[in-house]
Amino acid sequence: MKVLFDTSVLVAAFEVSHPRHIVCLPWLQQVQEEEVDGYISTHTLAELYSVLTRLPIRPPISPVLAQRLLDENLQLFAAIPLAADDYQQAIARMVRLNLPGGGIFDALIAQAALKAEVDLLLTLNPSHFTRLGQDLAQRVQVPS
Repeated sequence: MKVLFDTSVLVAAFEVSHPRHIVCLPWLQQVQEEEVDGYISTHTLAELYSVLTRLPIRPPISPVLAQRLLDENLQLFAAIPLAADDYQQAIARMVRLNLPGGGIFDALIAQAALKAEVDLLLTLNPSHFTRLGQDLAQRVQVPS
């Protein structure tokens, strides 16, 4: 099974104090044990670093630790890069649905899911993706 991970799931899997850690960690472990094929958008790499280093936890996650978490935990994930055409398609989807603003970043993650032809888009924020169309909504799953 091909599974694209949204940033929200990876943050929860990495951080033991996260309220959804217990349901997200097994998904990460399935990729690490090669039971499922893990995918991330290249945008997710940057977003994950940003979120991890800003979490309101003590002690905070340092930039060095955040990089180590990414390096050690995402080795088996395929990172899906987006070309200019992919960005244009994501923007066109947003325009077609009359969606403004920051939702474009979710649309970029969704575009990576479509590009990689994944079976599931795993997220803790399903409405961010289900609103982008039925082709995405049918792939969205919340870890449970």
